[in-house]
Amino acid sequence: MGAEQFENYLPALQGKRVALTVNHTSLVGDNQTHLLDTLLALGVNVVAVFAPEHGFRGTADAGETVKGGKDIRTGVSILSLYGNSKKPSASQMQDIDIILFDIQDVGARFYTYISTMHYVMEACAEHGKPMIVLDRPNPCDYVEGPVLQPGYKSFVGMHPVPVLHGCTVGELAGMINGEGWLATGKNSCNLEVIRMQNWKHGEPYSLPVKPSPNLPNDQSVRLYPSLCLFEATQMSIGRGTTFPFQVIGAPDKKYGTFEFKPISLPGFDKNPLHKDKLCYGVDLREAEVEAGFTLDYFLHFYQLSGEKKGFFSRPNWFDLLIGNSTVREDILKGYTEEQIRERWQNELTRYKEMRRNYLLYEE
Repeated sequence: MGAEQFENYLPALQGKRVALTVNHTSLVGDNQTHLLDTLLALGVNVVAVFAPEHGFRGTADAGETVKGGKDIRTGVSILSLYGNSKKPSASQMQDIDIILFDIQDVGARFYTYISTMHYVMEACAEHGKPMIVLDRPNPCDYVEGPVLQPGYKSFVGMHPVPVLHGCTVGELAGMINGEGWLATGKNSCNLEVIRMQNWKHGEPYSLPVKPSPNLPNDQSVRLYPSLCLFEATQMSIGRGTTFPFQVIGAPDKKYGTFEFKPISLPGFDKNPLHKDKLCYGVDLREAEVEAGFTLDYFLHFYQLSGEKKGFFSRPNWFDLLIGNSTVREDILKGYTEEQIRERWQNELTRYKEMRRNYLLYEE
């Protein structure tokens, strides 16, 4: 991992006031020691930690405001980037000389750790501070889905990339810089990426810890890009169970024979959809799942619902997740997955060509 190659980045930290953008996934070495503890033990002057969605310890629910404070173990200030502000403020940047970013991503455009990385890069560009990205593998290393269209930018989609972008965070940071996607435009971030060793694109990677409360294992990570779209409907994808993003259902027997009941479950979801209601659907925990992105699950349950427009309880949210309004409109027209996929192939081809300019690892 990038974080384990101390010889490549410790010299840049000497005599500097260092801030970390990290969370519970920022682990180092065989002992899986947190990067913050590791750097403090090495005498690095860590003055602040910027915390993304789910918080520094990774326990906050999806969408739950993350509060700042102090880390109980080390006394280092924790500054939230998932509350009133998504970007480090000018006053916070004044007390910092350099920022390290080390968070495990899962490769989906709407997974918000890369949005946090964008805003930290932007703050560094604005205030002339360098940033080092410590790279980690992409466990959903595919290039699939529609590219985000103009007008659909949000915190769950900051960049014109597909649903699965096929980049590590280091490669994506280079792309953000190189394509001029920061609000600072030509004033790019002073960026260095510490590359991994002995990893190449397409190599499977099993996450040692769950990257967020509702992705507890490899199966949930594999299904996440495809099942996240159900968040714009009244279908449960298992929040409030110990197997989120591995089941699909709702309180209606027409959706299947598998039964599950979402409950308030600290560490997963404290207020899930259909809380305390028996749901019926399908169990994908042991299913042979083709990794990547598919609309197959969504189209199947859309057809079972018989509801047409009503199936999309939050149509605007669906459009932000998928990155356009075309897919939803095509679903309503009764298009097949093959027909819908055909519509985004040209933009996907253009993206793949651009992506090659930023790859740091062999394909």
